[in-house]
Parts: sequence; structure tokens; C-alpha cells
Amino acid sequence: MNEILLKKHKRHNLYIKLIQIFIGLSFILCWELLSNYNIINSFIFSSPSKIIKTLIDLYQNNNLFNNIYITLIELFISFSLGTILGFIIALIFYRFNFIKKIFDPYMTILNSLPKVALGPLLIIWMGANNKSIIVMALLINLIVSIISFYNGFINTNQYKSKLLTSFGANTKQIIFHLVIPSSMETIFSTLKLNISMSLIGVIMGEFLSSKAGIGYLILYGTQVFNLNLVMTGIFLLLILSYLLYLIISLLERKSLKHIN
Repeated sequence: MNEILLKKHKRHNLYIKLIQIFIGLSFILCWELLSNYNIINSFIFSSPSKIIKTLIDLYQNNNLFNNIYITLIELFISFSLGTILGFIIALIFYRFNFIKKIFDPYMTILNSLPKVALGPLLIIWMGANNKSIIVMALLINLIVSIISFYNGFINTNQYKSKLLTSFGANTKQIIFHLVIPSSMETIFSTLKLNISMSLIGVIMGEFLSSKAGIGYLILYGTQVFNLNLVMTGIFLLLILSYLLYLIISLLERKSLKHIN
């Protein structure tokens, strides 16, 4: 019986994957045909073949992997800092609720503030370099990470917490043996959200102050009306964000399987 259910589950997942691939390929084919037959303006909307040609040109000019590498480094640093700081601050808020109440209005204000408005100040304070880009991304992902982690921690089963307390467990043991393990799904959901917010912050930072990176390619393409370059940059961002999401999802499956 279990084998039959497992086969049905695998078949169901296969159908979903095939439909997803079909939709993606159909979209690309329609886009290419509409562009070739001038139903849409290929100068404005580009086409898959022009994007591939632009990728080849970037590779031949040694501009492809260098720009991807720079964006990845900025993304990794801002993502790591946002995740670590967000996790630590959320634990502090969970442990000391009065601190959470003190900083709650300030977090609300900072979270609602359009971070791009701070861009000129970051450039003045830190210069037009990678530091200002990383700080821009950190400003975008940090508050969201804190709130997401904290919401996961406070949703821990309080009956289990009281039960551990009755057996003599201290606060440290409750946090590391109950709160964090029971919040793993929320933690990985926060990581997925954090990676997208970090990527948004990095690209916004590269729009403001950058001489390299995927955001720079998009901005430069806009300035010189090279929309093929703009669409290529967007395509690279789509691929990059999808691959990063897959990596976190793979880590999530392995971690949750190990815990369960």
C-alpha cells in the first residue's frame, strides 16, 4: 500500500515538473516567434535569441562571470550578516520581552522607511563602493529577518516549554533543545525570504553606486538604450535567484528530514 502511494506521489510530482517545463518553454517559444514576426517590438522587448547572443558577447569580453561574481559576493555577505544578526537579535527579543517592546516602534519606523532614500547618505558616508551596497542590502533584509525569526520563536508550544521547565531545564536548554528545533520551518522560510530581500538590496545598491555587477549591467544597458543587455541582466537575476532558492530548499529538506 505504501509503495503504491509512493509511486502515485512520484508520478504526481513528475507531472507537475513536466507541466512547469512545458509552460516555460511555451513562453520562450511564443516570445521568440512574436519578436521574429514583428508582432512585438524586438528593440523594446528583446527576444530569447538576442539574450543568448548578449550572454555570448559578455562571456567573450570577459564581462559575464566577473559581474556575476561581484553580485554574488555582495549578496553572500549581506545575506550572512542579515541572517546572523537577525537570528541573534530575535533570540534576545524572545528572551527579554521588555527589550522587544522598547525597540518595536523603532523597528516599525525603519521597516516602513524606503531604504533607497538612504542611498545618497550611504554613498557620502561610505563612498561609492561595495560597502554601501552591502549596507543597503542589510538595511532591507535585517528588520524582516528579525520579525520572521521572532514570530517563529514565540509560536513555540508553551506547554512543552513549561514541561521542560518542570523537569529542571534552564532557559538555555529550552532555547536550544525546544525553541530553535521547533522553529526550523520558520527559520528556512526566513532564509528564503532573506535571500530575495538581500538580492533586491544588492541590485538597488548597484543601481546607486557600482562599476560592476548585474545591477550595473542593467543600469548601463538602460543608459545606452541597449535593452538586450537590460533583459539579459534580468534573465541572470531570475536564474540566480532560482538557484539560490533551490539550494536553501535542498538544505531545508535534508535538515527537516534529519530532525524528524
